[in-house]
Amino acid sequence: MTNPMGANTSRRNLFKLAGSFGAAAALAGGLAACSPADSQPTPGSTTTAAGTDTTPASPAPAATDGKITAAISYELGTNGYDPMSTTAALTLAANWHTMEGLTELHPATREIYAALGADLPQQVDETTWEVTLRDGAVFHDGTPVTTDDVVFSFERVLNPDNASLYASFIPFIDTVTAKDDKAVTIKTKYPFSLVPERLAVVKIVPKALVEADQKAFDLAPVGTGPYKLTDNGAASQVLKFERFDEYTGPQPARAATMEWQIIPDDSTRTNALSSDSVQAIDSVPAANLAQLAESKSVAAEQGFGLLFLMFNCGSAPMDDVRNRQAVLYALDYDRICKVGMSDLASPAKSFVHEAHPAFKEAKVQYAGNTEKAKELLAETGLKEVRLLSSDHGWFAAVRPMVKESLEAAGLTVTYEEKKSADVYGTIDGNAGAFDIVMAPGDPSVFGDDADLLIRWWYAGDVWTDSRMHWKGQDSYNQVQDLLETAATSTGDEQLGAWHSIFDIVSENAPLYPIFHRKSPTAFDPETLQDFKPIAVTGLSFVGVGSTK
Repeated sequence: MTNPMGANTSRRNLFKLAGSFGAAAALAGGLAACSPADSQPTPGSTTTAAGTDTTPASPAPAATDGKITAAISYELGTNGYDPMSTTAALTLAANWHTMEGLTELHPATREIYAALGADLPQQVDETTWEVTLRDGAVFHDGTPVTTDDVVFSFERVLNPDNASLYASFIPFIDTVTAKDDKAVTIKTKYPFSLVPERLAVVKIVPKALVEADQKAFDLAPVGTGPYKLTDNGAASQVLKFERFDEYTGPQPARAATMEWQIIPDDSTRTNALSSDSVQAIDSVPAANLAQLAESKSVAAEQGFGLLFLMFNCGSAPMDDVRNRQAVLYALDYDRICKVGMSDLASPAKSFVHEAHPAFKEAKVQYAGNTEKAKELLAETGLKEVRLLSSDHGWFAAVRPMVKESLEAAGLTVTYEEKKSADVYGTIDGNAGAFDIVMAPGDPSVFGDDADLLIRWWYAGDVWTDSRMHWKGQDSYNQVQDLLETAATSTGDEQLGAWHSIFDIVSENAPLYPIFHRKSPTAFDPETLQDFKPIAVTGLSFVGVGSTK
């Protein structure tokens, strides 16, 4: 049986095509899959209890004086770069390059490796782990990294007064203390098998700077990563980075500088790559895949990233689970995925996608059952719904299809579209602001294991209480109990608890995926060295060089 806790290393779908295709769907259907070498443990490597390959990293290729340029589809979030609070796709991607945890999850290979730690965490006993800091680690301002900084970084995430969404990822941690000036001791509340992977969600920050002025740090973060952020993009709409020459870790910068242009508009972003103004773009519009494949490399990586519907479970009409189910049954999944997403998405059969190691088809299957929607609506008498959607470009063609599906089932739809930050600004803590929210999400940027993915939406108060208004209901309580069972279990017992959660959320649908998608990326293979498209939201230039 596949280890459900192992990192989900996706099969690469890279292709370089000459000539034009009549439709993006034809392009997507012609992907050639190649099994990467990292899909199997390397001879001589070791494997953690979580099944993750921990082969010592090969010496990094030589750095160059080149410049990496990219165009990013996602806009800046409203909460800056502080790794305790930011969850925006753009700032998270920036932090991959400027911040480090004790461990890190490589954005492309999905392998866990020692970052600020000299080695991966060492287990002392069932509930005790130790990590020694790597030699010579300094922050971008030149100050040495201390164990006090490490303790501070964990404590601020765990402090409930800070309301960090990341706290829901590390509920197993009891204490983090300085053993001495080089090592920290991590005590867990119970034996937990994913400690090395999960420590990566907490980035180590300089205690003195954050305590002196947290708001200033949020705008101009200081980390230990291979790059320093020199322009946060707030005024220029261009993020600028410089190589950090004092970096002593395993992933040194291979380019002297980076510039990321913030270009939400699909056509403008595509033209930037076609004209060689940039070397890579994320979120390639399906309509532009064939065009770009004529001169660039294009990749579509299957990942967890999804489009979801979230319901206001605390107020009528969506406090009736039959109405939530009816909305999901009503969708024309085949048209949404084949036409709206040009075959770059698959209807959700479970909370996780079919390639995920923990996948099991959920109890309730919504695709292909529009008659069930009408039956349920006849029972409840629901006639009208309010649908609020984010305006991300990559699912622009899907939004009208969802509305049309609901109307075809007999519903009058009041539709509103806003920027992502405005969507959540509208609904947070406002129980009467919406019936249904449609938006994308991808917590796999933090990790791939089922426990983390489930906790992102179904455990923390921000989502379950302030947004879904689901907290405290019987189904919510069942999920929390099963999460605790899974956290203290291994093997089939752990997997079984996750599968039970998949069934509960499929049946109760406080928030549920419409589909899981492939993330399309386009890049210039002639000027980017060792660039790997990723299956998660964003772009990664970790270990990437440039000849420009």
